[in-house]
Amino acid sequence: RMPEIKVTPLGAGQDVGRSCILVSIGGKNVMLDCGMHMGYNDDRRFPDFSYITQNGRLTEFLDCVIISHFHLDHCGALPYMSEMVGYDGPIYMTHPTKAICPILLEDFRKITVDKKGETNFFTSQMIKDCMKKVVAINLHQTVQVDDELEIKAYYAGHVLGAAMVQIKVGSESVVYTGDYNMTPDRHLGAAWIDKCRPDIMISESTYATTIRDSKRCRERDFLKKVHETVERGGKVLIPVFALGRAQELCILLETFWERMNLKAPIYFSTGLTEKANHYYKLFITWTNQKIRKTFVQRNMFEFKHIKAFDRSYADNPGPMVVFATPGMLHAGQSLQIFKKWAGNEKNMVIMPGYCVQGTVGHKVLSGQKKLEMEGRQVLEVKMQVEYMSFSAHADAKGIMQLIRMAEPRSVLLVHGEAKKMEFLKEKIEQEFSKYLFQHKTKTRRCLISENTHKIFSTALHLICRVIIIFMPVASPPLCRECEQSSRLPLQSLRLVSPDQALKELGLSEHQLRFTCRVQLQDPHSDPDTLNRIYAHLKGVLKEYSIQLLPDGTVMVESILIKVSSTADDPSTKILLLSWSYQDEDLGSYLSTLLRKGLPQLLSQPN
Repeated sequence: RMPEIKVTPLGAGQDVGRSCILVSIGGKNVMLDCGMHMGYNDDRRFPDFSYITQNGRLTEFLDCVIISHFHLDHCGALPYMSEMVGYDGPIYMTHPTKAICPILLEDFRKITVDKKGETNFFTSQMIKDCMKKVVAINLHQTVQVDDELEIKAYYAGHVLGAAMVQIKVGSESVVYTGDYNMTPDRHLGAAWIDKCRPDIMISESTYATTIRDSKRCRERDFLKKVHETVERGGKVLIPVFALGRAQELCILLETFWERMNLKAPIYFSTGLTEKANHYYKLFITWTNQKIRKTFVQRNMFEFKHIKAFDRSYADNPGPMVVFATPGMLHAGQSLQIFKKWAGNEKNMVIMPGYCVQGTVGHKVLSGQKKLEMEGRQVLEVKMQVEYMSFSAHADAKGIMQLIRMAEPRSVLLVHGEAKKMEFLKEKIEQEFSKYLFQHKTKTRRCLISENTHKIFSTALHLICRVIIIFMPVASPPLCRECEQSSRLPLQSLRLVSPDQALKELGLSEHQLRFTCRVQLQDPHSDPDTLNRIYAHLKGVLKEYSIQLLPDGTVMVESILIKVSSTADDPSTKILLLSWSYQDEDLGSYLSTLLRKGLPQLLSQPN
């Protein structure tokens, strides 16, 4: 029987925020995550549960709810769903998520209700009642929800306690990734899943078009910018969420301050820090090997240079660095400090993660210099704004890596932007020949039927061995992947080189290229700026082939550089860099080099 799996995103279909995916598999209904949207303050904040049931309660419809991790865009609507809409069934999450989730929910409730005075919101009691329905699960533990439905959690990196989950009914299965990170960092390991070959993998795609440069370069750049700002007497604001990137960047700055013997104070806002450190200690097995070893001698999250922040410190003269929550500048202490410091060009705000549309963080990163705040007040932004991705989401390479690991029959992209998904969709289809889906929240359901085409890859020497061993046999045995496929007569098999195969099939080799935009201040005309870039690169990259092409582009190896300027400010140049996969390191280096600007006394080539 062909598996029929229905997937309905009630949130985060084609945006980031309000993650809530409804999966119907083998007659069972499972809700994956139940988040809220940071960019809205009205009804759009929570998923629209009336789509599932018009008469209120969800208990009769849902078999279980699974929460992937404690970020509010994945769990923020949970008390609203269970206590205000009505759900009494089991809610599954890992032990760290169960411990941290209610703290963040209560913190968010305080900001929304006690400070902003909003109504139609869950109460403290509702959070407690909701958490009573939670069943904590361990990694790699198969949990029987009922006689037919079973679930299993896998390590997702990202934040403490984050998990990917496999849902199985009979022979049908779905993997939901939640948010995950395929590269280990200073305090967590990389995501991992076994070759479970689900019918469909539902994957986040926040950074679908990004291939990140080396982490070491980013860390060096981050430390340099912080150091330069405090050296000139400026203040640095780093908006973070209380757990995750906060700990990562604290470890980084703590080590740097110690090494450089710096005296400028570093602060961390909110009382969540102590609780955060407590939970990292409690759930030490979820961290990476280095932290576990270090914990034997000392707690890596107890910092010598980083002290608790008091709101009165924001007015202190002189340099300082402040980590403040929340991470998107949409409320709370980070927004209060930002308002105080925004008017001074000596200061800097460094955004280390993704910002949802509608938040102050997103507006600032988009280059808005005048922001309309509450009460129609206009805030002028003079401070320097930097975006440095320390986000713990998988990039395009990481998403491809996870697909290779799990080998799903089909892939569905969620939790990302439509245009970026479209780009990644093409890449996945080209590389894996998978059925691939992407769709908006609640616009339609996607129906997944089993793909009858079996595609497998194997090393050339293995095929040679099979042919030699089974030469007398009319048809060689097939690998496990191809048990259902028709057998091929041996006579029709030929071994040819990839180039020859492409030629015979009339296909051209697929070239994967990545693009990156760099903003540059240069008062010259676009052609002059291009000539200046050409001269600059000629001087710096003496060992590389650099050409100035007639079509108005500079070419460095496979890398193309084009220049355009904005209509309202001709001195602001937008450089578009494009490079092939082979030149990824050089492309990354060039984008970093050009971001620093062009030398003032640069003569143009004749």
